[in-house]
Amino acid sequence: VVVAAVVAFIMRLVTFVEGGNQRVGVELSDGGDIADITKADTSLPTTMLALLQKEGGVAAAKAATASAPVVKKADATLKAPIEGCEKVICIGMNYVDHCTEQNMPVPTEPVVFNKFASTITDPGAPIICPPECKKLDFEVELAIVVGKNAKRVKKADAMGYVAGFTVAHDVSARDWQLERNGGQWLMGKTMDTFAPIGPAIVTTDEIGDSIHNKKICCRLNGETVQDSNTNQLVFDVPTIIEWCSAMVTLKPGDLILTGTPPGVGCFRTPPLWLKDGDSVDCEIEGIGSITNPVKNE
Repeated sequence: VVVAAVVAFIMRLVTFVEGGNQRVGVELSDGGDIADITKADTSLPTTMLALLQKEGGVAAAKAATASAPVVKKADATLKAPIEGCEKVICIGMNYVDHCTEQNMPVPTEPVVFNKFASTITDPGAPIICPPECKKLDFEVELAIVVGKNAKRVKKADAMGYVAGFTVAHDVSARDWQLERNGGQWLMGKTMDTFAPIGPAIVTTDEIGDSIHNKKICCRLNGETVQDSNTNQLVFDVPTIIEWCSAMVTLKPGDLILTGTPPGVGCFRTPPLWLKDGDSVDCEIEGIGSITNPVKNE
């Protein structure tokens, strides 16, 4: 057992499996070893949802890191950092350059839809394409992780309700989103495995307002297909929190996917659809990257 003895680290909350046991930890660097915080402080919950629901849970996790035993990267498998949340909210048409590629006007208010929480998928796990889907598409997105109950929060206070940020892949069945299901987007967005997230939740106190100036990209089989910056967001994080919390109460662990930049497959000529055997990387500067293979059901 190695004790972390960490002087400086970025707070990267992860869910991992080691020795057959799944629990939360703090990744000491992007892709690095993990401080096994629940071994250092046995009062800490072992699930991310419970940690975020616990009053002062994130602060306690940070405090436990310095004395925590370290799990070597090679001995751990990262899972989706959070699962079992109440809501996965999505914001559409939220990059200026994504609107431009569609020849669509920039929205004057957030376009909100959702995915079921059952779509959440681990980094490295396959994205399953069901036989009903013929037009499977990719969308890299920045995801907000809500940290506490939020109702009618004002923009000026909004970042205080955000636990952190993670990378999300808003996998989309374009035929079901745009051509089937009476024009409702839900079925095209919420099939099983359609929301890989990870690798970590980088806490708001670490990343702060710089989240609005981060490179964001998607690679398909190693080739860059989306390449933008979060400075292209139409509605920034505080605006999204204010808007959504006016309509619904946000709960700890809720995810808000903030939209995708240009380059998606459906607006290419010819269209570029995901197929069996493909590999998709989604990456955001300062948070990390997730890679998921595509597999036919």
